[in-house]
Amino acid sequence: MNAICPVTMIPVRAESNERSEMVTQLLFGETFTVLDEKSNWLLISVHLDEYEGWIEKKQALMVSDDFVLKMNSRAAHLLTAKTAVCIRQSDHSPFLILKGSNLPLLKRDIFYLGGEGFVIKDKSRIVPKRFIASRIAHTALDYLNAPYLWGGRSITGIDCSGFVQVVFQACGLQLPRDAAKQIKKGLIIDFIDEVQPGDLAFFDNLQGEIIHVGIILGPGKIIHSSGQVRIDSIDHNGIFRADIQKYTHSLRIIKRLC
Repeated sequence: MNAICPVTMIPVRAESNERSEMVTQLLFGETFTVLDEKSNWLLISVHLDEYEGWIEKKQALMVSDDFVLKMNSRAAHLLTAKTAVCIRQSDHSPFLILKGSNLPLLKRDIFYLGGEGFVIKDKSRIVPKRFIASRIAHTALDYLNAPYLWGGRSITGIDCSGFVQVVFQACGLQLPRDAAKQIKKGLIIDFIDEVQPGDLAFFDNLQGEIIHVGIILGPGKIIHSSGQVRIDSIDHNGIFRADIQKYTHSLRIIKRLC
């Protein structure tokens, strides 16, 4: 059974209750498979990255297999503006969506969801069929100063791996949700002075666990979500914050996804 996110954003939780940890988010227009049901909760698998978690049943909109197949067979339209307002055709009421939202089967500024038509005039972009690395830095900068939020994937709150995932998705490459899986992609860059914009830098703790990831903007510069999406310095030791004059993250490895 397939469903879609019909609201601005849905928190996906580790367990089937409102107090459980938010492990990720669904943005408007993202689809998923329902795996199980418990009371007012659904266990889902996100189509984008096969991430599993629980959402409230009342926030899901069931859709047909044919609808999902049509969405997957056509190039996705992702919202590029930080926020946008759609207008419901039935009652002309406004509906807010966020950057990175999927506009299902958009055609001439109109899309349909659950039999309801929506009009949107704000800018969207077709996701390229091939990965365009040159777009990474520009797309990442759109999230600058967005607050950090564990499990977040939106401009209103985003964590380090969620930030990397949504930026690369917009540029034509789907990545896993977590940094520990993202590190398995791409080619190793052996020396810090060989980095290019769009390379990924991964950081570990004293136990060797991957705990952070960021996007290289250029020589000596990285953009990452730590407190907020910010730009800091990076060298062979790790991330150095000039405002507090200390290293905050220890560099493990740099990868290039191409």
